[in-house]
Amino acid sequence: MDEIRAAVYSHMDQMAALFESFGAELRKQWNSGSDGKFMEPILGFIHAVDWTEPWLITLIIFHIILLILAITTRKNSNFQMGLFLATLMGVYFAEKINYYLGRNWEKFATQDYFDKHGVFLSNLWSGPLLIISTIILTNTLITLSQLIVKWKKAELRHRARVAREKNE
Repeated sequence: MDEIRAAVYSHMDQMAALFESFGAELRKQWNSGSDGKFMEPILGFIHAVDWTEPWLITLIIFHIILLILAITTRKNSNFQMGLFLATLMGVYFAEKINYYLGRNWEKFATQDYFDKHGVFLSNLWSGPLLIISTIILTNTLITLSQLIVKWKKAELRHRARVAREKNE
């Protein structure tokens, strides 16, 4: 038992050192960004987009509603799985959506945001959908782990009951 405990503590120390070095590297990258290298592309993207366009506001509201829906229906696993598949289908079809919107941007936007690599659509369409999918997946894993614990407790109670009945 002491060997297992020592191995677990050793592993935890290694993980803590890994996270500390990762955090230090992130802080180093962030601080080196004070000369504009890190934040420049992010700020350039934010300033290049006209956030007052109705279709962008609608897209942001759509993602907010989808997030609220994912959170409020977290106990309904069937609905969650449908929502999970729908969000992943949205990501799957992002390339086709980008192609279509790139050909028809004059009908709804003031400028062409849709390049052939799909960077804009990845940031404003696929990114939020993947975050919502991750939230749904995390909720599902938590629910499954709680079900496994309940099942194991019931199994242990059943075994104890059977053992008591044998002894009587």
